[in-house]
Amino acid sequence: MKLLKRLFKFAAILTVAFVAIGLATFALGGRVVMDGGGGLHLRFPESAAARERVVQAHRKAQEAVPPQLGSPGPLDTVTVLPTNKPLPVDSDYPSPLPKSTEWTDFRGPRRDGRYEGSPLRAKWPVDGLKPLWKQPIGEGYASFVISDGRAFTIEQRGEREVVAAYDVKTGRQIWTNTWTAAFREFMGGDGPRATPTFAEGLLYALGAQGELRCLEAATGRVIWRTNILDDAGAGNVQWGMAAAPLLVDDTVVVHPGGPDGKSVVAYNKRTGVRVWSSQNDAAGYASPILATIAGVRQIVVFTATRLMGLKPEDGSFLWDYPWRTQADINASQPLLIGDNRVFVSSGYGVGAAVLELSREGSAFKVREVWRNTKIKNRFNSSVLKDGYIYGFDESIMACVDAATGDLKWKGGRYGYGQLLLAGDQLVVLTEEGELVLVRATPDGHQELARFEAISGKTWNHPAITDGLLLVRNLREMAAFDLQQK
Repeated sequence: MKLLKRLFKFAAILTVAFVAIGLATFALGGRVVMDGGGGLHLRFPESAAARERVVQAHRKAQEAVPPQLGSPGPLDTVTVLPTNKPLPVDSDYPSPLPKSTEWTDFRGPRRDGRYEGSPLRAKWPVDGLKPLWKQPIGEGYASFVISDGRAFTIEQRGEREVVAAYDVKTGRQIWTNTWTAAFREFMGGDGPRATPTFAEGLLYALGAQGELRCLEAATGRVIWRTNILDDAGAGNVQWGMAAAPLLVDDTVVVHPGGPDGKSVVAYNKRTGVRVWSSQNDAAGYASPILATIAGVRQIVVFTATRLMGLKPEDGSFLWDYPWRTQADINASQPLLIGDNRVFVSSGYGVGAAVLELSREGSAFKVREVWRNTKIKNRFNSSVLKDGYIYGFDESIMACVDAATGDLKWKGGRYGYGQLLLAGDQLVVLTEEGELVLVRATPDGHQELARFEAISGKTWNHPAITDGLLLVRNLREMAAFDLQQK
């Protein structure tokens, strides 16, 4: 009995000690942070207020220096009046910026992670590439879109979501458009998730809490705005709105996940007036894509529970395929293979499949070509080259045969990073902020170069145009010249 009392006393002392240590650690700024695989780590990150001060101080100092000759536009912060209704198009709206074939959409013009611009250098210096520029940035997991010498992204600065335009070659901030919103999520991280979309001189930006704005890309002026969650009568999902707006003809398509036929919604791209809405699915975290499959042009949406195709004209249903994961987390991009096949993948032990679509009169038939767990994209997405799929099996890179699903190789531990395809090379941005060059070949994992590009947890997709690579994470943004010399 005495021994038992001593044990209870010892346990109580340990409990009090652990609680005291925990409270002291928390008071000193310590936080438990989750990596892409769900692992928990003790870190001492900056507070949101401290991060905002760092960014604002940098931008103020940047503004004080005259822009370089040829840099686009003055620094400009746009102030807008709050409203819950779309704003009308200004009758004096200027001519749009020139049409661009650059990196104007999430993961590139076709949302497939493929870069087809000028050739990239095949060899990197042993000590790594030097950045053209590197600077602090607000929090968030959005990537960049790039057009006409400007890079656009959305970030969290304190209690505001901020859409910002930057000079690609210098990093200089050109304009910002802000509103009050702060998405906080201690496991994944704070800030907006969805990458903006550029088209015909307009920028479409979506915040983590549903604020959708159409902005003039030249100045950041608001053309119209709405909140897609409010409009659809939808609650937010656990990890925030993450699907990049999709431009289809005269509409911009979003995925708020609302009930009563408002899961997927299309707005007029110049007025913000709702054109159509469709389905009742809860929102997933992948971005919709526009594709022609089995001869039919359609919008492919990866919701919380299924992959489906919708008609672009009115959102009417074409086909679907059930796809369930842990906590309904579908976050990787569907990948078009040939004329009638689609690759789909998720993490959490689910794996991947290739689906084949065929027409039966006016209806679609969906056939599973193969399915396995040899490649599992959790919230990173794969690319396709010469009949082979390159992507992540959780945190390890893998290559599988697109026709059979057979694993060709696994190798390279890059955490839950992101990649893009450029010619015969894979440019990988690791979870730790390293840039890695890997040969895109089914003959085995061949890493060609590796160096630290930015520091800190990095889940953001890289973006590239004319050989200039832009990377960012929750803390830093940088540009690297990968052009062939």
